[in-house]
Amino acid sequence: MKLESKAVHFADRKRGNGCVPSTTPIHTATTYVYDSMDALDRIFGGEEEGQSYGRYDNPTRNALAELVNELESGAGAIACSSGMSALHLGILAALLDRPKRVVAANALYGATTNLLMSVFGPMGVETTFADVCDISAFEAAVTETKPGAVIMETVSNPLLRVAALDKIAEICKRAGAPLIVDNTFATPMLVRPLELGASIVVHSATKYMAGHGDVLGGVIIADEENIPAIRALSRTIGPTMSPFDSYLTMRGIKTMPLRVERQCTNACKVASWLSEHPRVERVYFTGDPKHPDASTIARLFPKNLQGAMLAFDLKGAGKTEVFRFMEALKMIVPATSLGDVHTMVLYPAMASHREISAKMRHRLGIGDGLIRMSIGIEAVEDIIADLEQALG
Repeated sequence: MKLESKAVHFADRKRGNGCVPSTTPIHTATTYVYDSMDALDRIFGGEEEGQSYGRYDNPTRNALAELVNELESGAGAIACSSGMSALHLGILAALLDRPKRVVAANALYGATTNLLMSVFGPMGVETTFADVCDISAFEAAVTETKPGAVIMETVSNPLLRVAALDKIAEICKRAGAPLIVDNTFATPMLVRPLELGASIVVHSATKYMAGHGDVLGGVIIADEENIPAIRALSRTIGPTMSPFDSYLTMRGIKTMPLRVERQCTNACKVASWLSEHPRVERVYFTGDPKHPDASTIARLFPKNLQGAMLAFDLKGAGKTEVFRFMEALKMIVPATSLGDVHTMVLYPAMASHREISAKMRHRLGIGDGLIRMSIGIEAVEDIIADLEQALG
């Protein structure tokens, strides 16, 4: 089956008690009873598949994990309570028996940078940041550091840089360091990092997978080498997604291919319109033929599916002017997320990169007038009309 069909059908309709539900139901039980204690003993010991305790397994959560694992071409997956918990789990697993050193892309989601510096730093993990879009410089950093893991995003947040993921994966394999990729912005519809050589992939399922602004969750998918450690840590730590959120995410994924296709189409039109507006200084969009990584995007992304995220610099603007623009919007939602069916705007300096110092933000190119947009599925004419009236 193609990806679009897998999103609709995979992991559903599991037989039980003589009937087959057409969609995976919500299983809320935390404990499970068997006729035979020997059977329960085998399940606890991992000798037989089955549920024993909610922190270990749940039928609804497992179905979601199976679905995402299939979409990402992994060896196994765990549905987590948030995207950050999935990333935390991935880093912990990668560094269990490897050097406590990380090489990370210098352009990352602010909370990821904070996780590395404020959580793993005090634990003795050293992080080196390097430009993942400069292959030679990044390889030099990996060679010099000899890291236990490498971390990057498929599409960087918020300036939408796209590194040659397959080439980075080759560098990591030579160095013996698992490559951890946050694939939230791209989704499996655009890029599947494990197929390009990555070891571990994480998603904030809150975003494009669930797609409707009503779920908090994450998913981690890994190759055969790394999934056993991830599963063992998950059973111990318990960063698991709730059954209800698992159900909603699985439900959302059924329409993800349609949503992402529409969002990508809308984003192209919005980016083109913004680039001509006199109050907009610069537009950042992966579908721009002049994008600094255009050749990599053309090589790794499907034709006509170049992403639904964009950002733009409001000319001569600071916090006051950005706030005024966001408050003038009537349909577009000024909220701290992305990937929903509705178009959203976010001010990185206030939200996604608030924990990064102003000096660091400016060094990364995140100015005081930068606005990030997640394009929705509305009529594109209405998105543009709202932007036009808010820009004045």
